Amino acid sequence: MDLLTAIIDIVLHLDVHLLKLTADYGVWVYAILFLIIYCETGLVITPFLPGDSLLFVAGALCGMGALQLGWLAPLLILAAFGGDNTNYWIGRLVGTRLLRTHPGLIKPEYLDRTHAFYEKHGSKTVLLARFLPIIRTFAPFVAGIGLMRYRLFMLSSALGSMLWIGSLTLAGYFFGNIPAVKNNLTLIIVGIIVVSLLPAMRELIRHRK
Repeated sequence: MDLLTAIIDIVLHLDVHLLKLTADYGVWVYAILFLIIYCETGLVITPFLPGDSLLFVAGALCGMGALQLGWLAPLLILAAFGGDNTNYWIGRLVGTRLLRTHPGLIKPEYLDRTHAFYEKHGSKTVLLARFLPIIRTFAPFVAGIGLMRYRLFMLSSALGSMLWIGSLTLAGYFFGNIPAVKNNLTLIIVGIIVVSLLPAMRELIRHRK
C-alpha cells in the first residue's frame, strides 16, 4: 500500500516532483523523462507510468523556463517512436510465445481492450491509441503479433508520436502557467487522466456487451 500511495502522490504532484528532479539532476532530467516515455510506450509491463499528465506538466515547466521546449519535445518524440518500435518487434518476434508461456504477465482485459480498439479502427489504431492510456502501451505489441505491415506501422507511429508529444507539451507550455490552471494543477492532472481513460473504458464496455 505504501508503494501505491507513493505512486499516486507522484502522479498527482508531478509538477513538484519534476521541479525537484530538475534541481537535483540538471540536464539529466531530459534523460529521465526520455526513459519514462520510452518505457511507457515500449514495454508491455509498464502501462502504469504517467504519459499525458507528464507531458502537460513538462510543457508547463518549459513555460516557466525550468526546461527547454526545443530540447524536450524532439527527445520525447524520439522516445515515443523508439518505444513503439521496440514494442512492435517484441510482439512480432516473441509475442505469441510470451503470452503462451507467461499467461499472467499481461492482464487479459488490457489485451481485450486493445483488440476491441483494433476491431473498430483497424490500421488507424496505432495513431489513435497514442492518446489513450494503456491502449497505447499494448497497441504496438498487438500490431506486432498480428504482423501489421511494418512500413504502415512506422508511419502511423511517427505521426502519432509527433501529434501526441507536440499537442500535450505545447498545451502545458501555453496554458500550464495561467494562474487558474497553475493553482489547480492537481485537479487538471486528475481531469487529464479521467478524460484520457474514458474512450478506452467505453470501448471495453462495448466489446464485452
